[in-house]
Amino acid sequence: MTTSPTTSPSNASAEVLLQQFEDYLQHEKRYSLHTLSGYKRDLKQFSEWLIEKDNDNILAADSLSVRNWIASLHRQGIGGKTLQRKLSSLRSFYQYLVRKHHLKNNPALDIRAPKTARTLPGTLDADTLTQLLDIKGDDILAVRDRAMMELFYSSGLRLSELVGLDIESIDLEECSLRAIGKGNKTRILPIGKKAVEALKNWLQRRVEMADVEESSLFVSNRGTRISTRSVQQRLDYWRKKQGLEQHIHPHKLRHSFASHILESSGDLRAVQELLGHADISTTQIYTHLDFQHLAKVYDKAHPRARKKK
Repeated sequence: MTTSPTTSPSNASAEVLLQQFEDYLQHEKRYSLHTLSGYKRDLKQFSEWLIEKDNDNILAADSLSVRNWIASLHRQGIGGKTLQRKLSSLRSFYQYLVRKHHLKNNPALDIRAPKTARTLPGTLDADTLTQLLDIKGDDILAVRDRAMMELFYSSGLRLSELVGLDIESIDLEECSLRAIGKGNKTRILPIGKKAVEALKNWLQRRVEMADVEESSLFVSNRGTRISTRSVQQRLDYWRKKQGLEQHIHPHKLRHSFASHILESSGDLRAVQELLGHADISTTQIYTHLDFQHLAKVYDKAHPRARKKK
């Protein structure tokens, strides 16, 4: 049995409601531009599929339409994680329409994406990281890039968090920074010794690149806030220059940070706080302790596992 949403007497057009939903996400939910772009892309893709298949607009979709769309994407080889995100976009949009009394039911509410095996992203070992971060030279780009990469690994930042840092976001006396993460949530993070030294060197040179009124911590050759794409390109540049064959993306530095902290401490909750994960299950995906270490933690901590003295 399918659930068929019913439009209200307002009979607002799909285009108008999609724009209102976008405004709601941007101004009330304060979602990032990256997240907004994902929602818009998913909803547009579903709208176009509906028109092509049934000549319907997105307001007329029922649960069977949503299920068939997800099934068609799955047959194309789209992974479960991506399908879950697309369903989340649909659920959020239709739930918004229900709250605003444009629909009576949410057709995407009880539909789940096919499960796919969770895979662990790769990490860099300590020797590889040392090779990557051992940047020689005192030209201004080398100084800036060394500071960016040291800070990435030191504090486990997301790429968006790194480029979003302002000068006032860091406190080198306290060796800490204030990062604004997903959902506009702020967290305070420590900065390691190597990163502090690299940042001090960069701040001494930053005036050579930055516009007078620019507040961004890291700037491009144009003197304004550096883009995420530029950071990715610079990381790849240094990866090649330092003689590393494996591909290194910014998130691999974040994951290496989490893995190394967890392997040394065994404190999953602390790593969750450092990474800014709302749910600890997300942290579990981003970490990989070997079984021997897990067994030792279990034997030491579990009341039924501890040996009697």
